[in-house]
Amino acid sequence: MALTYHSVPEVLVDALPYFDIGYEDTGVRESALALVEEETRRYKPTKNYLEQLGQPNYHSFETEVMKNEFERLSNRLPMDMLSMKRYELPVPPAGKQTDVTAWNECVENSYAQLEHQTTRILNLELMWDYGANTWKIYNSALQTMLEQAQKQLLELRKRVQEINFQRKHEQTQAGHKLNSLEQTWVGLVSKNYEIECAIAELEKDNQNLRKRKEGKRI
Repeated sequence: MALTYHSVPEVLVDALPYFDIGYEDTGVRESALALVEEETRRYKPTKNYLEQLGQPNYHSFETEVMKNEFERLSNRLPMDMLSMKRYELPVPPAGKQTDVTAWNECVENSYAQLEHQTTRILNLELMWDYGANTWKIYNSALQTMLEQAQKQLLELRKRVQEINFQRKHEQTQAGHKLNSLEQTWVGLVSKNYEIECAIAELEKDNQNLRKRKEGKRI
């Protein structure tokens, strides 16, 4: 099991996990971790790999309200209390009890409050009449979305399983082919060794014959 590095970022993984054996042998995990540790120690990144993406703008989505709230939180200031002034019906102050304009403003404020309460009552009546059906439609839409998401999940799981089966099949075939090629290589090496041994014997016999021939001449 080895990693062969070509031009970055291409990486050729020379391994057949579905076919290879010996991953659980003693010392294999330690050796792999040692290789990773060594490469990590030698690797010193000096390049910004996200440079082509530009500088991120983390504040582009912030509104003025959000900016003010973030500023309040950073300064550890308390949150403003909910103003109930719009729901109050104040009378004119003591100095304007006889001022008709002040009383008209109070009356107009009461009219606005009354209209607001009337609108709330109307919304409640609409909710009573149509709210249940609206929620049923909403729940039905959620159920449809859930079924679609579940269907997509099943399809993805099926695809992942098919890819794993395909990888296993391809790796098994490659493993058998590698074993066959290895056996052929071993056979050829053995034959070459036998031929070399036979040649050595023939050379030895040839030398002996030459020595005998030279001895007879003498």
